[in-house]
Amino acid sequence: MIELKVLAVEKINAAQKVKNALLKETELLETLQELGAQIKQCYEKGGKVLFCGNGGSAADAQHLAAELSGRFYLDRKPLHAEALHVNTSYLTATANDYSFGQVYSRLIEAQGKKGDILIGLSTSGNSENVIKALEKAKMKGMTTAGFTGAFNGPMEEYCDFLIKIPSQDTPRIQEGHILLGHILCEWVEGALFG
Repeated sequence: MIELKVLAVEKINAAQKVKNALLKETELLETLQELGAQIKQCYEKGGKVLFCGNGGSAADAQHLAAELSGRFYLDRKPLHAEALHVNTSYLTATANDYSFGQVYSRLIEAQGKKGDILIGLSTSGNSENVIKALEKAKMKGMTTAGFTGAFNGPMEEYCDFLIKIPSQDTPRIQEGHILLGHILCEWVEGALFG
């Protein structure tokens, strides 16, 4: 069995490799800048940012929503941001009565407004419920963004902004999502309140 410290060095090196690759992804960084500007504009017009994902991506969605609705660095007024999975009674009832594939799209139908933003997180880009939410958001005139990995999943078709981490390893992709998500939250907060 591999020693923990040997595994740690291996995984830290793998994470660093992805971060170094991100530095070379000028198109991705430009997309991140454009998404940040869109979020800023959304908030200036009284809109909201919604997030969705499954498993670790749901945790990241909730984390990033909290950074916007609570605070990041600055003591400032809260921004309207929400992760769609946090109402477990709704989630389980809808999954039971309809399907798990519809849990997020039904919330977008109920809560989403033209000019709002939906950010869907899916490491593979294949999560049915995230894809259906993005599709519903586009139909409602919302701006859509996807955070995924180096795959060509169907999610891409429904995203105005696509952030593809240059990796196919789920933990490295999720680390990239939270890194870029933090940068996005910091920039938006500074742009609005700095």
